[in-house]
Amino acid sequence: MKDKFSQYLLDKIPIAENELQLINRLCSVRKLRRNQYLLQEGDTCNFVAFVVSGCLRTYKTDFKGNEHIVYFAAENWWAGDRESYVKKMPSAFNIDAVEETELVYFTRENFEKVSESVPEFNKMMYLLLQNSFIASQNKIHAAMTFTAEEKYNDFVAKFTHLANRIPQQMIASYLGMTPETLSRVKSAIAKSIGKGNS
Repeated sequence: MKDKFSQYLLDKIPIAENELQLINRLCSVRKLRRNQYLLQEGDTCNFVAFVVSGCLRTYKTDFKGNEHIVYFAAENWWAGDRESYVKKMPSAFNIDAVEETELVYFTRENFEKVSESVPEFNKMMYLLLQNSFIASQNKIHAAMTFTAEEKYNDFVAKFTHLANRIPQQMIASYLGMTPETLSRVKSAIAKSIGKGNS
């Protein structure tokens, strides 16, 4: 599993062999079963995790028991609760596995050691943080201005590899619509494609 993570780093940044060895010494491997928690609401996020295989979701449960998914993390994505990590405060979110998931896992102490010792790694994480902020802005913009069909098409375009792996009710939650609305949207798209091919 660490071999895949090492290859990810080699593809992303210029990194010396001794730096790669240091990173591999300071990270550990974790496996999650489907529905197993990586982080629970109320706990403090003292880790940073990299998804080697599988998929995680970050979500909040409201007072009615409805789940609101804010983030998916699949292969080659990073996971954690940034606010909880930075402010050292209890998390407002849950993170669990959508499917069996393998992770490379850094404790806070070890992640900070790597960031201090490997400048290119620190630079990479800063750029990923910027991209994550932009993606969050785009998601807010889509939520405010896109139609239900546009939201779904945008999701499929950006996350093609996830569209058929994630349960439809989870996709609906992420898009801020009911499963029934998502079903109608998909039916309308299928009919439109059918007419176009006839």
